[in-house]
Amino acid sequence: MRVVLAHAVVVAGLLALPLSQRFPAAQAPSRAPNIIFIHADDLGWGDLSSYGQRRYRTPNIDRLATEGTRFTQYYSGSTVCAPSRAALMLGQHTGHNRIRGNGEVPLEDGDVTLAEILKARGYRTIQVGKWGLGYEGTPGLPEKQGFDESFGYMTHQQPHRQYTDRLWKNGAWVDVSPTRDFTSDLFTQAAVDAIGRAGGQPFFLYLAYPLPHAELRAPEDAIAKFRGQFPETPFVNAKADATTPVPPYTVSGGYRSQPTPHAAFAAMVTRMDEGVGRVLDALKANGLDRDTIVLFTSDNGPHKEGGADPEFFDSNGPLRGIKRDLYEGGIRVPMLVRWPGRVAAGRASDVVWAHWDVLPTLATIAGARYDTATVDGRPMDNAITGDGATVARRDADRVLYWEFHEGGYKRAARRGTWKAVWLSPDLPIELYDLATDQGETRNVAATHAAIVEQFRTYFASARTPSERWPGK
Repeated sequence: MRVVLAHAVVVAGLLALPLSQRFPAAQAPSRAPNIIFIHADDLGWGDLSSYGQRRYRTPNIDRLATEGTRFTQYYSGSTVCAPSRAALMLGQHTGHNRIRGNGEVPLEDGDVTLAEILKARGYRTIQVGKWGLGYEGTPGLPEKQGFDESFGYMTHQQPHRQYTDRLWKNGAWVDVSPTRDFTSDLFTQAAVDAIGRAGGQPFFLYLAYPLPHAELRAPEDAIAKFRGQFPETPFVNAKADATTPVPPYTVSGGYRSQPTPHAAFAAMVTRMDEGVGRVLDALKANGLDRDTIVLFTSDNGPHKEGGADPEFFDSNGPLRGIKRDLYEGGIRVPMLVRWPGRVAAGRASDVVWAHWDVLPTLATIAGARYDTATVDGRPMDNAITGDGATVARRDADRVLYWEFHEGGYKRAARRGTWKAVWLSPDLPIELYDLATDQGETRNVAATHAAIVEQFRTYFASARTPSERWPGK
């Protein structure tokens, strides 16, 4: 196994230069494609009907599969929200990223995001929905990290409620109704409006829905479609109910009671599906359908909070584990890519890639320059447009890496079909062959000692030290 060296450090002189000088625009077609990246929150591998969900349907998101490519071995940046989103924006895995766990840890001035890279290429950049990488008074706010426009939740605590009293818009708070305004509906409308303002300038729209993250709540008309269809065990949290309609925007107040959590969960996913349909319709109505690449994925595996029931919905499909696990169910997520005329329709791909590959992939597609020394990702544009075999040969020895720090120091890595899971430095490394055991039911470490030692060597050099996220 090739040992990956510690992450290269960006020299101070490079960071002192303006972004346009650090990353001058690469040669590219005169009209770079529009990019829409849709990020679900805690949506599992099996929560879409295009990935096997049978208790409800997601026809609009499924359009991305029937009109584009469905990736079956795509991975999130982490098993929880903040580090996953940081991996996406910075192109770094959790061994090199400063944000390796949840909490209000903002991006810093020296960080170079995907939005900054695309903005330097001439893109109008728009952030809509859940951000979670900076908050008021920090350099991590989206408008300080390359976005021309922003609208949504800034902190991690606030989107624990699907209704709130205020949202961040272009550098200031705006009031919304905590009883009337379902925030994901507001985000869909903001995305549709942004598409309508496209003009001739290419745009990058990062649409991050807070669905289906707990709390389990949706508009009544959405829940009514499913009420009575499923057996229900009410979720009760009287303490959280006492903070109704909303606590102060900076805290979540806990997940409120939900008498029909199964109906509410199905309502949340299908309401997001309707939103995706409106976005696709807006592209067509504005003549931008063939000029726009649309990607859809999730930040981590399915959750079991606020009454959510991933077992009932088979949210992780054939995979083991859920959110906060480093088994496949916690980190393998849907990835759908649609680009009419450039991405084959109805194709399934088993190319292995992850959140930190998105930055170099979209930069390459846009014809933008990025600093390869500061990212862990590799461009997957060939895999997207159909040449998965070339990518597979290139990445034959590549290792994917995750670390997680809630409840101890956990690590996982994948090379080829081998997957290593190390739940504690005091425990033995587990080993699985995903080619024959994608459910990770058979630990074969005892019969493949040499491979286990290769992973142990890799783990020793896969990360840079972090005071906030110590490891040994």
